[in-house]
Amino acid sequence: MLKKSTFSNKKEQERETQKKAKELERTLQEFGIEARVTGVIRGPVITRYEIQPAPGVKLNRIVNLSDNIALNLSAKGVRIEAPIPGRSAVGIEVPNEYREIVMLGDILDRADSRGELPLVLGKDVSGKIVVSDLSEMPHLLIAGATGSGKSVCVNSLILSLLFKKSPEEVKFIMIDPKMVELKIYNGIPHLLTEVVTDPRHAAKALRWVIFEMENRYKMLDEYKVRDIKGYNKKASKKIPYIVVIIDEFANLMAISQKDVEDAVVRLAAMSRAVGIHIIMATQRPSVDVITGLIKANFPYRIAFQVASKTDSRTILDTIGAEKLLGRGDMLFSPAGSMNLVRIQGAYVSEEEVISVVKELKKRSEVEYLDIFDYDDQGHEFHGGEDPLFDEAVDIVIKTRRASASFLQRRLKIGYNRAARLIEIMEEKGIIGPPRGSKPREIFIDSIDKLNKIGD
Repeated sequence: MLKKSTFSNKKEQERETQKKAKELERTLQEFGIEARVTGVIRGPVITRYEIQPAPGVKLNRIVNLSDNIALNLSAKGVRIEAPIPGRSAVGIEVPNEYREIVMLGDILDRADSRGELPLVLGKDVSGKIVVSDLSEMPHLLIAGATGSGKSVCVNSLILSLLFKKSPEEVKFIMIDPKMVELKIYNGIPHLLTEVVTDPRHAAKALRWVIFEMENRYKMLDEYKVRDIKGYNKKASKKIPYIVVIIDEFANLMAISQKDVEDAVVRLAAMSRAVGIHIIMATQRPSVDVITGLIKANFPYRIAFQVASKTDSRTILDTIGAEKLLGRGDMLFSPAGSMNLVRIQGAYVSEEEVISVVKELKKRSEVEYLDIFDYDDQGHEFHGGEDPLFDEAVDIVIKTRRASASFLQRRLKIGYNRAARLIEIMEEKGIIGPPRGSKPREIFIDSIDKLNKIGD
């Protein structure tokens, strides 16, 4: 289902590397800096040249030459790490002329997937496959400009989990206010509900996740365990991990900042122990979107190419993302580490995603939960208490059709909620009982008569 890479041009790579190493030493000499290349590490998209400066050379002299080095090497841009962590050397990262595409299909089978929720990120500068366990993070923030590779990254992370984990092991709630990136996953058995595309419903979906989190804490308390791993070892019926994917968080913040931010922050602060994790992406890394509260609760972050140093600082608390090359070139910031990891993200095409989704739909049917069938306190709606009851009756009267599946489509609600609305209509004498293949009888022809029945 996933494509493999066909790249192979080793001789040209070696020739390019040797040529640029000499040009690099010559460029530094032109500016009065004595240094030599002591090591070369070639990755799929960039090559790191390790420079050993002569005694007495100040590192900031080399750092300040980044633009001159890029010009002399005819490079799109260079990134300088001075010094390389744990080394007495300076790293100068130069884009490769012959760029290798890191295909998800190439690395997925070879990646170390022993974690509970393994995310295959891509390959680092040395070509090593980078995998990080979402259950340990426990949440991930992704930001980058349009065309930088952010959306491809989200798809590759989702596929990492779909390939490694069954619907019994992990469930998703996907929120896609742009209605572009995630709708493709509708119908896969791993989904708890249809992809949420209405921004007004997003806050409600997040509230349901909070109710589920609180319920899970009660379950953990019953079994006297500390986390989901302990619960699943003791309980006869295991509970799955839940991964909440939010694409384009900025759109949600623009419509309902307080509700959305409060829900995300509460979940991020408390949900790890009960196996609920968030992957959140935005192409607008401004301080009104990535707020201080959000950053404090998302210690693991990925930055793709951004427009400015300010945007880079907003995401990573340091500059560097403005120097990235786009098309999957990222900086990964693990929690508690001052060192950024440069990674070429794994690529997966839309055609590959469609292929995987089709295969998953064949293997198992989806069973959606009615996550919108709750009030703001997490109580399930029952019949006449449901705020949609009058609207449902009005639809039945006007269309002269009374079935759960019809109401489900018209009101965009879960089947169970629609069925309860039909049941209560029957109890109130608004409609008749089921008549086999014939439609139900409808006994009233106006909403006024409904009010009289209530009186």
